[in-house]
Amino acid sequence: MASPDPSSPRSGPIAWMTHHTVAANLVMLIFLIGGFVILPNVKQEVFPDFKVDQIRVTVPYPGASPEEVEHGIILSIEDVVRGLDGVKDVTATAAEGMAFMKIELVKGVNADNVLQDVVNEIDGIQSFPELAEEPIISLAEVRNQVVTVLVYGDQEEQTLRDVAERVRDDLLQRPGITLVELGLARPREIAIEVPKRHLRAYGLTLNRIAREIGEAAIDLPGGGVKTPGGEVLLRTQERRDFGREYADIPLVSTPDGTNLTVGDLATITDGFEDTDEEAYFNGQRAVQVKVFRVGMETPQSVSDDVHAYLEELRLELPDGIGLAVWNDVSEVYRDRMNLLLKNAFLGLILVLLLLGLFLDLKLAFWVTVGLPVSIIGSFLFIPFTGASINMVSLLAFIITLGIIVDDAVVAGEIIYQKREQGLPLVQAAIAGAREIAGPIMFAVLTNIAAFLPLFFVPDTIGNFRELSI
Repeated sequence: MASPDPSSPRSGPIAWMTHHTVAANLVMLIFLIGGFVILPNVKQEVFPDFKVDQIRVTVPYPGASPEEVEHGIILSIEDVVRGLDGVKDVTATAAEGMAFMKIELVKGVNADNVLQDVVNEIDGIQSFPELAEEPIISLAEVRNQVVTVLVYGDQEEQTLRDVAERVRDDLLQRPGITLVELGLARPREIAIEVPKRHLRAYGLTLNRIAREIGEAAIDLPGGGVKTPGGEVLLRTQERRDFGREYADIPLVSTPDGTNLTVGDLATITDGFEDTDEEAYFNGQRAVQVKVFRVGMETPQSVSDDVHAYLEELRLELPDGIGLAVWNDVSEVYRDRMNLLLKNAFLGLILVLLLLGLFLDLKLAFWVTVGLPVSIIGSFLFIPFTGASINMVSLLAFIITLGIIVDDAVVAGEIIYQKREQGLPLVQAAIAGAREIAGPIMFAVLTNIAAFLPLFFVPDTIGNFRELSI
């Protein structure tokens, strides 16, 4: 039996779909309905999540100069981590009182295993200076900050910090917000100052006072006691969070039996660490409250929740304290989304008007319908690629929209030309689609080839690219 001739008007996928209109309409409905169903569940973010193959090490060394930090901290760590499997490069920065190190990993290596090796090697270093604090070691991560709230005013730092903490806690209680942190806020510090005359008068030393305070201000589990009624857990709960709570800690007994406490001998101050970290807004001291997007939260929803909360809080704030929204990246996301919708609307109108005026109204209508079907139907495949709707993918949609509009106009014009040559409607559609299919295919492949080199970009930019396309 002879095989069908591909040039036959009724052979091939284009001809089959043209003659079976029910199948074509069913595919169109699947694309439209499926796209609208999937769209709300597609992750939306300003920039795509991506993993950075880096380990960050921070070692505080209070009071040390950058040179002392380099010789006492950085060189010791570099010697033990450079030879580890999976470590590609080590970059270090010595600052006053702090050492920062970035350990870049080989692409594809198990980052958790390398992290554990780094922790083990650094923990084994015995040559750290005595005043150096415990190293902070973690995998580098990129978090999606959406908006920053500034609490500012001509007030004491403590007052602004209290308001900022209230903003943070209230935002965390809202169902649409998961992660909120304070920024550019000095860490709290309780200062206990003992005059030298008291040390001499009672034979005390600062080390002894520090030991007494440390032993009295602990919060540790003490195990458990099994009883006939069940196990009783023991715990020492002597945690002290405010300076006034340290005042009753006994330090020394006088010959007459009087117990002298920290409050009797020292000045206790609730304050902040003496660091160079400060923030100002319009010339007034400020504290940042950073709000992040997590999981399936969208930039718009997080920003809307923050603005709604701030409108409520402004009515309750005392005089002299203001709230401001700074660096709201959701506005950039909205602008890009509005640009896509505007271009899509204008494309539909132009295609409908131009083809309707110069060709055929019915042909113009069906060509126009194909544009939203193509865009909306693409969301059916996004969950299988792990992609998201973000600034980069929206740009891709804008570029693709232009290609689709151009191809739709060319396809409509060639079909109309076939009808002008005397072919029946169905045959004109088949012949025109076949004639233009090759050029359209190669036009699309040309655009793909232009962006294909991005798949071979290495390191962090490569990771960003893979999750953006």
